[in-house]
Amino acid sequence: MIPVTTFENRKVALFGLGGSGLATAHALKDGGADVVCFDDNDERVAQAAKEGLQTQDLRALDWSAVDALVLAPGVPLTHPVPHWSVDLARDAGVEIIGDVELFCRERRKLCPSAPLIAITGTNGKSTTTALIAHLLKELGLDVEIGGNIGTPVLQLEPPQPGRHYVVECSSYQIDLAPTLDATVGIHMNLSPDHLDRHGSMDNYAAIKERLVAGAKVAIVGVDDRLSSAIADRLELARKPVCRIAGEKELTNGIYACHGRLIEAHDGTQIEVALLGGIDSLRGDHNGQNAAAAFAALRALELPAARIAEAMKSFPGLHHRMEVVAKKGRILFINDSKATNADAAARALASFDRIYWIAGGRAKDGGISSLDEYFPRIAKTFLIGEAAQAFAKTLDGRVPYKVSGTLMQAVKDAAAEAAEDGAEEIAILLSPACASFDQFPNFELRGAAFVDAVRALPDAGDSQEEVA
Repeated sequence: MIPVTTFENRKVALFGLGGSGLATAHALKDGGADVVCFDDNDERVAQAAKEGLQTQDLRALDWSAVDALVLAPGVPLTHPVPHWSVDLARDAGVEIIGDVELFCRERRKLCPSAPLIAITGTNGKSTTTALIAHLLKELGLDVEIGGNIGTPVLQLEPPQPGRHYVVECSSYQIDLAPTLDATVGIHMNLSPDHLDRHGSMDNYAAIKERLVAGAKVAIVGVDDRLSSAIADRLELARKPVCRIAGEKELTNGIYACHGRLIEAHDGTQIEVALLGGIDSLRGDHNGQNAAAAFAALRALELPAARIAEAMKSFPGLHHRMEVVAKKGRILFINDSKATNADAAARALASFDRIYWIAGGRAKDGGISSLDEYFPRIAKTFLIGEAAQAFAKTLDGRVPYKVSGTLMQAVKDAAAEAAEDGAEEIAILLSPACASFDQFPNFELRGAAFVDAVRALPDAGDSQEEVA
């Protein structure tokens, strides 16, 4: 844990007592702050009190004595309406910040030379975060990984010389981190997401831009128009910028092309890594992820050849294009994290012959935007609430079956794929939906897929599994 000493002997109100909120409250307390915690959930308040934290309804707090409101990232700051605790803090002129901001202040106080690589973007940020951490570890460096990827940032080890921090940042966390100052800031891409929390695409993009604008070196994906505009603005502001891409050739920057990673300077192109044959880095989207990771380590002046070699051992992330089993010509791919159509597109673009498992609780737009990938799909197996709506989109264009449940979909897909003579076949769970109709979260949905694959007859024969 990183005790937050920057608020020692000062009063802090904290709202939101989920996992990161609890971790933040303990870090503030351990650093000597007078922290008062609350949540709209009575059970969370009781748990915090049980853990020795001071709790009180913040409506009854004397806000004139409060130095800061620390807000959990899941609590609305601006849209659809500010949370009531935000209104109280603003009325009292109290700054509103989050755990990433506390981390940044503590790092500046204790060891500003400790490298901080911060990553954001609509899609790919978790894989890129994990890949960067993997590469740094393979090169023998001291690495801490956390933030939106799982471990709350204040539960990491304290800053010290040579310790590298790889931190995934959501738009919510960036919005609460006004002095975020990464050594290397990475912005991957932009597509509509979380607009209920940011009000518009322009607001969402502006928040993402803050991460790279505050970094010493900015790495920006330019495969989409809005992100490319971010790179242009940063360059006009004389910020060191490295452009990356997974879908286009660049004159300057790092991009992926036909399984190769290319570094370009004024049109001169040098192959710096081979991605072909690395299952965890298949597809254009993973080309962009690999380009971002390579650029980040090069910005830290680490040797290109060692970075390329370390990429070969990257295992990938659970639930993100995860090859959970191989059975002969058939790959079983767990992409449960694909909770919207844009994320599913990245998986569909990565294979030529697909038995697609899709459905759940649909998001706006459904799957109509995925029509360019329909020729790759041999058959779709539909599950959950979205099954009938998705069936209407697919009708007459892609063969489909309403399997209903994930377990049944895996059985149905495996049975039909076994009769397919294609050289390589992917049975792909990439739902393009939220999980909440049948599963509490995408992780449990992915775990259920793995269980279903393992339950198939003869599943142990000629099969590799990922724990």
